[in-house]
Amino acid sequence: MKLILASTSPYRAEQLRRLGLEFEAQDPQVDESVLKEAGFSPENLAEVLALEKAKQVFQQNPDAIVIGGDQLVSFENTILGKPGTKEHAVQQLMSMQGKTHTLITAIAVLGPDLIETHINQTKLKMRSLNQGAIERYVEFDQPLNCAGSYKLESRGITLFEEIDSTDHSAITGIPLIALTSLLIKAGVILP
Repeated sequence: MKLILASTSPYRAEQLRRLGLEFEAQDPQVDESVLKEAGFSPENLAEVLALEKAKQVFQQNPDAIVIGGDQLVSFENTILGKPGTKEHAVQQLMSMQGKTHTLITAIAVLGPDLIETHINQTKLKMRSLNQGAIERYVEFDQPLNCAGSYKLESRGITLFEEIDSTDHSAITGIPLIALTSLLIKAGVILP
């Protein structure tokens, strides 16, 4: 059965390659801004976005198994997404220093006879850092397309003093432990 990743994220694609799966990636072309303004809780928003991305691609590929995903940061009753600019990345990181936030990673798996979602929550406590250290980090890692403005798989790990997660792979974009279970349920034969 054809497997499709409803994402253009190079991070999510790399994670699927780690599993040894053959897949193709397609842009789900979902207008996230409409859903972000709908007033969902952070957990529900991530789940709805992951599901909508999978649905968009599944409509064009009804015989495939489609994986959609979304990730956001919940911090002090605010949802932080991708910063887009270095300045915004520095602002996000400065606001979180010395504090704990939640990285919410949602996936949806759709197939001809399957609709499943999973939400992973990771608690991260950031170190207290000065603006110079944060600016140097942003300059090095360029985390402009990463929720929360950091890449833990690179130098972003130095920003944190504690990480509490049931599946560390979720931090990169897909909780692989849950995804593996959902793919087996969908009938995908893993290598």
